[in-house]
Amino acid sequence: MINTSSNTTHTAPPYSAARKWRNRIKTAMTSPYQIIVIISVILLAYLIVIPLFEMIRTTFTLAKADARRAGGEAGDLTFYYWKRLLFSDVSKNLFFVPLLNSLVIACSVSAISIVTGALIAWVMVRTDIPCKRFFSLAVIVPYMLPSWCKSMAWLSVFRNQRIGGAAGLLSYLGVTTPDWLAYGPVAIIVVLSIHYYAYAYLLVSAALRSVNSELEEMGEIVGASKTFILRRITFPLVLPAILSSFILTFSKSMGTFGVPSFLGLKVNYYTISTSLYSTVQRQKGTSFAISLMLIAIASINIFMNQRMIGARKSYATIGGKGGRSSLVKLGKWKPVIVAVLSIFLLFAVMMPLVVLLYQSFMLKAGEFGLDNLTLHYWFGNADPNISDGMPGVFKSSQFWMFVKNTLKLTFITSLVATLCGQMLGYINSRGRHLRSGKLVEQLVFIPYLIPSIAFGAMYLSMFATSTKVNIFSQDITIIPSLYGTFALLVLVSIVKHLPFASRAGTSNMMQISIELEEAGQIAGASFIRRFGQIVLPLSKNGFMSGFMLILISIMKELDLIVILITPTQATLPYMAYTYSTSGFQQPASAVAIVMFAMVFFFYWIANRFFNADIAGGLGG
Repeated sequence: MINTSSNTTHTAPPYSAARKWRNRIKTAMTSPYQIIVIISVILLAYLIVIPLFEMIRTTFTLAKADARRAGGEAGDLTFYYWKRLLFSDVSKNLFFVPLLNSLVIACSVSAISIVTGALIAWVMVRTDIPCKRFFSLAVIVPYMLPSWCKSMAWLSVFRNQRIGGAAGLLSYLGVTTPDWLAYGPVAIIVVLSIHYYAYAYLLVSAALRSVNSELEEMGEIVGASKTFILRRITFPLVLPAILSSFILTFSKSMGTFGVPSFLGLKVNYYTISTSLYSTVQRQKGTSFAISLMLIAIASINIFMNQRMIGARKSYATIGGKGGRSSLVKLGKWKPVIVAVLSIFLLFAVMMPLVVLLYQSFMLKAGEFGLDNLTLHYWFGNADPNISDGMPGVFKSSQFWMFVKNTLKLTFITSLVATLCGQMLGYINSRGRHLRSGKLVEQLVFIPYLIPSIAFGAMYLSMFATSTKVNIFSQDITIIPSLYGTFALLVLVSIVKHLPFASRAGTSNMMQISIELEEAGQIAGASFIRRFGQIVLPLSKNGFMSGFMLILISIMKELDLIVILITPTQATLPYMAYTYSTSGFQQPASAVAIVMFAMVFFFYWIANRFFNADIAGGLGG
């Protein structure tokens, strides 16, 4: 009898679609990375996407106060606010003229800041200029002093008595300054330029340190001039950093409020941010429409820059390891360049600080003589004959309350935002080739698009009143009413600074090999233990860099919170702003000096003991 055996092979039946989905859900629910992604997406959607849609909804919903004027009922779908903004008799003064003014300012400031910052970065990184340690600190000091404080110093020097207020230093010395120099677009552009060049310097200098100078040396070998090498080799290599600087500077210049408020409103020179601020209390729908236009402009700007960067991907030779860097010898030009840089820093750094400090000692505004000096605005008791009975800042209980508010807001926000940034950076670095990682990266990027004052308006729209849903006959609050609370200031500050925190976190995590985590996993360590004992300790320096960047930004923040602050929750920037706009220039200057001293002290501590670097916080 012959036995035959079958050679047919049996293949396992394919998984059903339902089983595939069950496996995916099981993986998502058990993988630490996927759990973090899910939680992050939910929180980012709640804190970023929903407020944005709430703002959009408000512009198409008729408010009760405008119902009679618009001829409808409260809650109706309406185009009234958009028609008022774009097609009404007030559109020109409400939107188009301020928009044109803002575009002129933003383009001018971006051009001046980038050229200035990039040239200083090249001198500091690629040449043998002496005293580099001193100059490298001096060039970032303007970043530590709020831009609107520089506008206060500008007025102290250039203000004339024709428009109102005490005379400035030049008028006191007998030099009549024209109105266009004291107020208006020229003053705004100059003040913002000597503030925002620091962004270009930080980003371009970081890029230059990463570029291997062998590429430039090859150009020298074939006989190219230094100008040709700078224009055809160095410039294309750092172009992404320059374009990033343009995005940052343009967006901030478009949305800045403090400087245009100080230097523009007295001569009726409105920008898009001051127009928004003037309408937000009276007509939220119109102000939110202005905010959305600001967001649209910022988005278009970023899209165009991304297209330009994408078109030049062949220049992506900047790597994490960098390369050998040789210094250009300045030769006979060294004294000239040192002198020019010193004069610039004297004007951009020292003069605003000296003017503000001197003004804080002046008993009467506009009198710059030595016989007018006093310590009253620092240590004096209340005197009804001086500044409406206002005591010196150190004798003011209100001042110490605002110091407490500022420190509390600064440290809570900086710590939470930096921790969130490290976690988001972990997602971005470990999932950069996954759709989940790209989704989180795009969501985190949204606040970067939105100018600060518009972002504050967005949160005002969402959290002004509570929103409840009825579930199983129970009213559940899904959006609480936070207006007037300290929690809203913390929340808006954290979310607004997430892009920077995330970028710093991503730079951190990209430098930590995944093999270290895998070794911990093999040893049986849980994800929390691996993250706490391996990842975080290795990212200490980068953590402090991101922490310092956010701390400095928040400690001097005005634009973001100016429409959200209440008297009991005010901070030092708001205190200085209200003093100055009320005509009390000396106490405003004193508060500004205290604020700068605090920022500089914290930066020195972080740099001295933790090797923190602001450029690292920018992701440079």
